[in-house]
Amino acid sequence: MSKRVIIKNGKLIFPDKIKENLSIICEQGKVTAIVPPGEVRLKEGDKVIDAKGNYVSPGFIDIHTHGGGGHDFMDGTVEAYLGAAETHAKHGTTALLPTTLTSTTEELIQTFATFKEAVKQNRKGARFIGLHLEGPYFSYNQRGAQDPKYLRNPEPAEYNEILAASDDIVRWSLAPELPGALEFARVLKEKGIVTAVAHSDAIYEEVVEAFDAGFSLATHLYSGMSSITRRNAYRFAGVVEAAYLIDDMDVEIIADGVHLPKSLLQFVYKFKGPDRTALCTDSMRGAGMPDGESILGSLEKGQKVIIEDGVAKLLDRTAFAGSVATTDRLVRTMVQLAEVPLVDAVKMMTLTPARIMRIDGAKGSIEEGKDADFVIFGENIDVSHTIIEGKVIYGN
Repeated sequence: MSKRVIIKNGKLIFPDKIKENLSIICEQGKVTAIVPPGEVRLKEGDKVIDAKGNYVSPGFIDIHTHGGGGHDFMDGTVEAYLGAAETHAKHGTTALLPTTLTSTTEELIQTFATFKEAVKQNRKGARFIGLHLEGPYFSYNQRGAQDPKYLRNPEPAEYNEILAASDDIVRWSLAPELPGALEFARVLKEKGIVTAVAHSDAIYEEVVEAFDAGFSLATHLYSGMSSITRRNAYRFAGVVEAAYLIDDMDVEIIADGVHLPKSLLQFVYKFKGPDRTALCTDSMRGAGMPDGESILGSLEKGQKVIIEDGVAKLLDRTAFAGSVATTDRLVRTMVQLAEVPLVDAVKMMTLTPARIMRIDGAKGSIEEGKDADFVIFGENIDVSHTIIEGKVIYGN
């Protein structure tokens, strides 16, 4: 008989409210009941976790991260995958989407086998929910910290080779205005892969066409994307405006308080709302590490960057080079800086990303039948426990 896990004395965060005086009963990695404490009959072998009046949230889901704890997924080693997953688990992440950078096709394909092996070995870290390929099909003008020597247009021969090499790709970010991008989007849509607008110089009309072709998400809104531009005397709306005007387009934001200031965090919350906005770290290897020099991308082929002021920057400081945020910091920033209600901040870190990635049937909310993934934290969003599939991965 499998042991039950019972979480008691917590303030449970549901998608629309916080409830007290409820206990969560879990068996075989799933939530089996949510009941008043008086209805819990302890059995021999039960493991009881006392939340001590702290918040109990669904596990945080990060749908865009490049690494953490000194590791980058482009390092191409199982150790890097496991090390990054363990680092993020300590900050409340229970599921994440390892994300690649622009690179050669060979380097990209090499990481697929590494990912498969890491999934098998991952016991102490946030669970991997698939792969997110960021690039290499991007606009040169909006490349940000992406290495320009790898930028190119989508060609069927190449992307079909990549798709054939892995069945773990669940999201792909690219610029929709590039030649061949819409045809590629239709291929991705047919395969059920979430297609996202990223590092793009598109105008509004091109994004509308892209949305119709299958683009459903805006990757790190405001970062690496066009806004209002002038061509001769005429103004054109860009990707940012399109993301707001297309009601059914989802967005993700790097809510570290640096990539987007308080005013823009509040703007996104007001006009896209918690049901269409996911928080993401977009973290590089410096997440959970001290300030100083670091590397964006693989140890072998990556770029040197500097971590300071709570963010990673290119050495010449002309652009950010990914964040060093963790998911607890994102929720804390939304609550304390952007003054968003805790319930909504948590939804943007749990149920909304789960829905965007089409895993909300199993993750993203505290519900009977769903995975027993939880974070326990206090008023300052300081994580005391991370629980994945009913097992305490971090904490006492």
